[in-house]
Amino acid sequence: MYAVIEQGGKQYMVNQGDVINIELADVAGDAQTIELDKVLLIGDGKNSTIGAPYVQGAKVVGKFAATADEAMVKGPKLYPTHFRRRKNSKKRIGHRQKYMAVTIEKIKA
Repeated sequence: MYAVIEQGGKQYMVNQGDVINIELADVAGDAQTIELDKVLLIGDGKNSTIGAPYVQGAKVVGKFAATADEAMVKGPKLYPTHFRRRKNSKKRIGHRQKYMAVTIEKIKA
């Protein structure tokens, strides 16, 4: 069984047991699980249910490795560069996005 969920403005296709990195969410620091209720599609290979815009009553339950505070993962370091030709102007900034590592535990239809 698989599902397509929406979290943090992005869509993820998940199966049970998958580990995904989602945008930071407002959860308690000692939380063990997170419920993602914005499910766009649920399928099992033969049958699929498509929501309009979300599937009614569907939830995806994810589990943090230890707690929500310890599930924080850093993404790759990015260096956006601003450059204007013939102006002797360059600007280089570093950015590193933070994510939460979540293991998909259950898909409830």
